[in-house]
Amino acid sequence: MNPHEQFREEVKDNIDGLQQDKALQATSQAWINDTARHKYTYNFSWMGRPIIQFPQDMIAMQEIIWAVQPDIIVETGIAHGGSLVFYASMLELIGKGHVLGVDIDIRQHNREAIETHPMSKRIQMIQGSSIDPAIVEQVRQRVEGKKVLVVLDSNHTHEHVLQELRAYAPMASVGSYCVVMDTVVEDMPVDAFPDRPWGKGDNPKTAVWAYLEENRDFEIDQAVHGKLLITVAPDGYLRRVR
Repeated sequence: MNPHEQFREEVKDNIDGLQQDKALQATSQAWINDTARHKYTYNFSWMGRPIIQFPQDMIAMQEIIWAVQPDIIVETGIAHGGSLVFYASMLELIGKGHVLGVDIDIRQHNREAIETHPMSKRIQMIQGSSIDPAIVEQVRQRVEGKKVLVVLDSNHTHEHVLQELRAYAPMASVGSYCVVMDTVVEDMPVDAFPDRPWGKGDNPKTAVWAYLEENRDFEIDQAVHGKLLITVAPDGYLRRVR
């Protein structure tokens, strides 16, 4: 075994150990719950744009983008545009591809900031509901024949995310991913989202579970959650296997 293979095996063993450490997983979830009260994920930006993600998930997405080498990354949910800029910058390093963002309401100040950003050359945006059939068809036409990575991060209710999964997950290429953000809602306290239409029992993770019951083309990449511990997307890293 060469040194590279030996190191990869060591990392795999590390991840296996983390996956079996239920006490550490519980500690990590408690940390997520406690920091959520302080809006911890709001503290970070990428190249000047707020990204509203855990740094751990940003690293995971970087690893996936490098491994998949997508021609296009489709993301539902734009907000301040930080994730669009992040994905675009990763594609810039690879030297190809662009990001297509879909949002029902692209605020003008965010649109202007994104369109004037140095990474704007690799970013396209569509305004409209991500589950509107006309919007879905626009996206489908733009990704046809390309290697596609999908990220779902808009309305977090069960029904909305399930409709997004049915519409966009099939666009992901075999060997690529459909990443569903904020599945962690299911694991948080019942009263964690009093001003939101989603919560325990009605969220992206319940939608993922429902979708996997009806579609066998994807499997949860448990190793991603295993190595991150701190993630907004437990059970949300879906790898297309067929």
